[in-house]
Amino acid sequence: MYPNVPKSLYDSNFEHDACGVGFVANTNGKREYRIVDYAVQALLNLAHRGALDADAKTGDGAGILTQLPTALFKREVEKLGGKVLKDSDLAVGFIFLPRGNKYVIGASQRIVDEAVAEFGIYNFGWRVVPTNPKVLGDKARDTMPEIQQVFLGRTNGWSDLEFERRLFLARKLVEKRVAAEKIEGFYIPSFSSRTIVYKGLFNAPQLPKFYPDLKDPLFTSALAVFHQRYSTNTFPNWQLAHPFRMLAHNGEINTLLGNKNWTRARERELHSPLWKDQIELLKPIIQPGGSDSAALDNALETLELSGRDIYTA
Repeated sequence: MYPNVPKSLYDSNFEHDACGVGFVANTNGKREYRIVDYAVQALLNLAHRGALDADAKTGDGAGILTQLPTALFKREVEKLGGKVLKDSDLAVGFIFLPRGNKYVIGASQRIVDEAVAEFGIYNFGWRVVPTNPKVLGDKARDTMPEIQQVFLGRTNGWSDLEFERRLFLARKLVEKRVAAEKIEGFYIPSFSSRTIVYKGLFNAPQLPKFYPDLKDPLFTSALAVFHQRYSTNTFPNWQLAHPFRMLAHNGEINTLLGNKNWTRARERELHSPLWKDQIELLKPIIQPGGSDSAALDNALETLELSGRDIYTA
């Protein structure tokens, strides 16, 4: 009837480069390696949504977030001489440590060990994550951290949520102490009994080649969020690859500075019957040095663990 009127608001002239992001999930909730494999294959098909450095091999970052593959990690705990009776009793901290200085690595591990002990969390021990640095570009390899996992256990009959909250508080305490000791290059991609994040300064095809764990049939999950980064607001590095601890994000948050300032201002008024005097450990809510997406993830995580459902948060 009106041939010259566009049928939608879409116009290809306004297309911009942007991250590739998506998820795969089993609607029946069953954990399978198939879901992880599908997510990796989907990520590989999004390789064109990421940028490359001048060496033509270093990407802006890629990663995957899944449920904790408990069968895989129970096997690794047994190698350390431990035993996990219930899957839900296990948690894993995925840690980027400063590479090349054994003293600083040891000091960082000590900070983690002491913090989890203060919250009554059992510590099974540490594992060096199998990696293949040969697949990396020059910049990614030169800035690659030492990558380790710490295996943690529930004690004292806590509920699932209480366990997760204690892990959150322990991680916040670790971050404070690491900052106080001015340890550079330390970062925690995930520290949870629910989920784990494998990520780094890759282009998409490098992710499964770098982390052999992702090819292990015991790496099962009912869901997987995957992301290939095209950095906009911040320069790429290992820490800023997605997914973060609760989300992966595509786009720019252009109200970033205002959001951060409002959050910082409201910290003075924070109170909660749930956290009580431990609420001071939550501050700063926004971890310094992060991107817009990282800041959003920090806020979302704090709101959800403080009792709000994920949709409201």
